[in-house]
Amino acid sequence: MKRYARVRSAVLKGLEPIEVVVEAHIDPRSVYNDVDIIGLGDTAVKESKRRVRSALNSLGFKFPDGRVVVNLAPSDLKKEGSALDLPIAIAILCASDQLEFQDDYLILGELGLNGEVRRINGLLPILAGLDGTTKILIPQANLSEAQLVRNRSIYAFENLRDVVAFLQGMRDFPALDPLILENTTPHWDIDMADVRGQEAAKRALMVAAAGAHNVLMIGSPGSGKTMLAKRLVTILPPMTEEEILETSKIYSVAGLLPPEGYVLRRPFRSPHHSASIAALVGGGATAKPGEISLAHNGVLFLDELPEFRRDVIEALREPMENGHITVARAKATVRYPARFMLVAAQNPCPCGWYGDREHDCTCSISEIMRYNKKISGPLLDRIDIFINVPRLTYEEYRSSTSSSDSATMREKVMMARTIQLKRFAGKKIRCNAHMDGKMLREHVKLDPTCEKILEESVKALKMSARAIEKVLKVSRTIADLEASKDVKAEHLVEAIRYRQREAIP
Repeated sequence: MKRYARVRSAVLKGLEPIEVVVEAHIDPRSVYNDVDIIGLGDTAVKESKRRVRSALNSLGFKFPDGRVVVNLAPSDLKKEGSALDLPIAIAILCASDQLEFQDDYLILGELGLNGEVRRINGLLPILAGLDGTTKILIPQANLSEAQLVRNRSIYAFENLRDVVAFLQGMRDFPALDPLILENTTPHWDIDMADVRGQEAAKRALMVAAAGAHNVLMIGSPGSGKTMLAKRLVTILPPMTEEEILETSKIYSVAGLLPPEGYVLRRPFRSPHHSASIAALVGGGATAKPGEISLAHNGVLFLDELPEFRRDVIEALREPMENGHITVARAKATVRYPARFMLVAAQNPCPCGWYGDREHDCTCSISEIMRYNKKISGPLLDRIDIFINVPRLTYEEYRSSTSSSDSATMREKVMMARTIQLKRFAGKKIRCNAHMDGKMLREHVKLDPTCEKILEESVKALKMSARAIEKVLKVSRTIADLEASKDVKAEHLVEAIRYRQREAIP
């Protein structure tokens, strides 16, 4: 008996794949007839020995007598999940002389008690991130997401017996063909035309979509804020293959991939106002991605913003600025992408009717101010566009006048985004909202008239340096929507108007 064997596998630390060597050693002289798994495995890894033993016995393989020690190297790295079941089983079969193969495969998969190879979470970032690994064995249930990866020889299996037959050369399984995403424009059952009136708000949302700007909508109950927010994703441009892969990696780790195996639609995440910091930014015992990472390349919608806990709202400041979040926990410190559009909505006061044309507000000025102070100045400073959404009159609601539809708005947004992609070609940013100060000075040049308008507005509105940058970025986006090479006075004036919070004392 060979007694020793090793098989390559991998685990994730956040979205970063780390190769793991699964070593199996058999001591047939030991009276201790069981399996010891060492190497900092979590509960799911520790329980692997029961699944592996049952799977081998179910398929007629002989489980070796004596003491079996399985080591997961590197031993100082925490291993989580059930993806190491299959490589552990293969290592034990090799160590007990029931299997022998020559090629250097990387093996991943969970085992059922009957030998079935089951789906695992986080496969996509492993396949896409491991450099130099070309031959990989995976579960058949993960086939769809695996097809997003190129330059790999990937083989998918339904049960352990097929894996063993393949490794022994007794059966031939073809490698997966990569999936070519030709049309990535998703179909939506909702449309901006569903929202009656609110053309000014739709215009502001189109500007926000064109430059990926953050938005805060303020209006009385029933004015259409939530409807507008939910339909924002319908006017965003389709995701590129790179964005689809980025987003699908996060959803793979979270175990939220749709049946087709990849995320085609831009995410729209809408956590409840009772959500904790860990739910929003990520964390927990295993440092999983939170809502802001699940909203990567899409929209994070926070309805009734002042109702969120203050510490939860403040946790958004870093990812809004940097486009990523670092989650530090006792067991791990991981970094997740979090480049999202923040779309928030709120009432102007606790009763919701301050500033309404017909309803009387029942709140005192101190109550209104206390309500709005739940949102800090630094967070508001990171909002690019403030939108006043007034309640519709009966005539506006019943009007048959055609409203702006998603297809028309999306076409304009895509035109503006195309201009920005050409502008930032060769750089790691995709839209105006992500420009740094140097790029802003390079791409937004104001004539004397615009300089005068901006100077007066800064004094009147008491803008911070960050707020000034927001105005310039939004004005650049408005100019892109108009296909204008230069930022003109009317573009700047519209951008400044979006900095004004109406209906708030």
